[in-house]
Amino acid sequence: MPVIEVVGLRKEYRQGRRRRVVALAGLDLEVPSGGVFGFLGPNGSGKTTTIRCLLGLARPNAGTIRVLGADPTRDFAAVQDRVGSMIEAQALFGGFSGRRNLQLLAGMADVVAATVDRVLGLVDLTDRADDLVKTYSLGMRQRLGLAAALLKDPELLILDEPANGLDPAGIRDIRRLLRRLGDEGHSVFVSSHLLAEVQQLCDRVAVLRQGRCVAAGTVDDVLATVGTRGIVVRLDDPVAGRAALVAEGIPATVDDQALLVDVPVGDAPRVAAALARHQVWHRELRPGGATLEEAFMALTGDPEVADQ
Repeated sequence: MPVIEVVGLRKEYRQGRRRRVVALAGLDLEVPSGGVFGFLGPNGSGKTTTIRCLLGLARPNAGTIRVLGADPTRDFAAVQDRVGSMIEAQALFGGFSGRRNLQLLAGMADVVAATVDRVLGLVDLTDRADDLVKTYSLGMRQRLGLAAALLKDPELLILDEPANGLDPAGIRDIRRLLRRLGDEGHSVFVSSHLLAEVQQLCDRVAVLRQGRCVAAGTVDDVLATVGTRGIVVRLDDPVAGRAALVAEGIPATVDDQALLVDVPVGDAPRVAAALARHQVWHRELRPGGATLEEAFMALTGDPEVADQ
């Protein structure tokens, strides 16, 4: 059974006395159990509104929602112990330490005390656990919020911009943690504007535009919507490889440690043979493709890649 099922979801907000803004315009979405699911869209596409509806924090005007089989608008209490979430600003007490914040939350959730140390270690906050939260950076607060979401060892994690405020090393650590959780059987639903990270992290993604889903599937499925582009060849000496291909009349350019070969994918055997004739050996030869950012741009037509 999918962990999230959304059919025909519509949500409007009143703006002023007469104007209504449509945030979701008939959204359909299905998130399978297990793995990491990326939720993408430009400003105003409805991502945060969707997450608020999934958690029972906003009531839709129309449509149906199921989270772990329950309707969050009517009976989220039935599954709340199986769901962990982190959205928007975290409700943290600045005058308490990070550890004390988690201890209070653990007590309310009837979670054993030892779990606090475990989740602090997972998000790499053990060394700062006894410092006051008001001394934490934005990235550290994000880590603490994620630790709070993990207290109940939830089946489903719903995360809104979990890497917000983190430095590159912190982003990498969070990516590894979420990937591990997905591999261990948890279902991780994550909204993010870091598309390169999403491409590395997620098994499946959905892309929103103006309150509707415009693409969904595996990352490769979504990339395929903008097609392939030539052939990518990885080899130890790309300059020598380019010289060999140009000598054979095959156009190629050097990009980092790879060659981008501007020929149809079906010409891959010809490219490999041309390199071999010049004693240049490749380590990888594959169809080229768009990045997730390029696919996002093509699907949404919006240069902004920020969350809303």
